[in-house]
Amino acid sequence: MKLRARVKEIERICGHKFDREDLVISAITHPSAAEGKSVSASYERLEFLGDSLVGGIVAMYVFTHFPDMNEGEMSTMRTTLISGDTLARISEDLGVAPYLILGHSERGTHARGMRKALEDVYEALVGALYVDAGMDVARDFVTRTLLCYATPDLARRPMSPKSRLQEVAQRDFHCGPTYKLVGEEGPAHTPTFTTVA
Repeated sequence: MKLRARVKEIERICGHKFDREDLVISAITHPSAAEGKSVSASYERLEFLGDSLVGGIVAMYVFTHFPDMNEGEMSTMRTTLISGDTLARISEDLGVAPYLILGHSERGTHARGMRKALEDVYEALVGALYVDAGMDVARDFVTRTLLCYATPDLARRPMSPKSRLQEVAQRDFHCGPTYKLVGEEGPAHTPTFTTVA
């Protein structure tokens, strides 16, 4: 598919006509397709920005719309909403996957690499919207695509074992666990780490 057609489809998905098409192209370009190019050629920098924006937008929404929730409930809801699985599912539901620009090393690794790429691209699109048009446009996109899933039930979801460990350590020992890196494998742009607490 031609680059211009990809940009048009992403603009349709985002509900925004970008002034800077380069932001759209970067937001949908996997690092494997940008090797040897500028750091802005892939979605990594926009993802960094978008990750913070999504977290802040979700936190403000939960704080404002659920005034009876305590800190723990708000944290659980936010964590569930901004989890990689949630963001990847939303990207998939929005139909982003066919428009990603992947390098040769990532083609054919759908099961392994696509979920993480879809999560990253969601955050990168939020970052791109913010840079191109400001906070209101980025917030509108997150509200339309992610916050429509915010219900009180999310505050009662069971925690992951890692989250539970962190909660118990904080409550009982007044500090979080420390993790020691014991292994690293996989390609540089999507490594898998093994840690012990």
